[in-house]
Amino acid sequence: MWLISMNNILPTLIKGFVIGISIAAPVGPIGVLCIRRTLANGRLAGFVSGMGAASADMVYGAIAAFGLTAISGLLVENAFWLRVGGGAFLLYLGVKTLLEKPSDKPAEAKAGGLGGMYLSTFFLTISNPMTILSFAAIFAGTMIGETNASPPVMVAGVFAGSATWWLTLSFGVGILRDKLTATHMAWINRISGGIIIVFGIYALTSAFG
Repeated sequence: MWLISMNNILPTLIKGFVIGISIAAPVGPIGVLCIRRTLANGRLAGFVSGMGAASADMVYGAIAAFGLTAISGLLVENAFWLRVGGGAFLLYLGVKTLLEKPSDKPAEAKAGGLGGMYLSTFFLTISNPMTILSFAAIFAGTMIGETNASPPVMVAGVFAGSATWWLTLSFGVGILRDKLTATHMAWINRISGGIIIVFGIYALTSAFG
C-alpha cells in the first residue's frame, strides 16, 4: 500500500510533470501532425490531437509505474506488428497531408472530427511499445529508494506535463495561423506530409530491421 502524504505528493507530482514534458517535447511525427492540424484547423484541433498522445503517455506511464510486467511484455512481444501498423498509418497520413489542397482560409475544427484526431494520435503513440522501456527506465531512476513515492501521483504528473506541452504548442503555433495564406499552407502540407512519410518509412524499416 502506498504511503501518501503532503510531503511526498508535490515532489512526486513535479517529477512526473517533468517526465511528461520530456517525453512529449521532442518533435517527432506526432509533433509535426499536431502543428499541421493547428495551422489547418485551429488551436482546438492541435490541442485535442496532442491530448491523444498525452493519454497514450499516461497509459505507458501507468504500466511502468505500477509494474504491470505482463502487459509490458505483451506489448514488447508484439512490437513488430505494432510498428508495422503505426508505420503504415503514418504513410497514409503523410500522403493524405501531402496531397491535401488548402482553402483560402483554414476552417475551424468541427466537433465531429475531433474524436478522430484524438484517436489517431493516441494510436500512433501507443503503437510504439518501445516507449514502455523508456518509461520503465525513467521511473526506476526517479523512484528508486523512495518508498513513499506514489505511482498514481507520478502518473498524474506525467499526464499533466504532457498535456501542458501540447496546450502550449497548439496555442503558440495558433498565433501564426491568421498570418498564413493558402500558398503558405500548401507548402506546409508538402513539408509536413513529407516529414510524416519519412517517419513512416523509418518505422517500417525499423520493424523489419
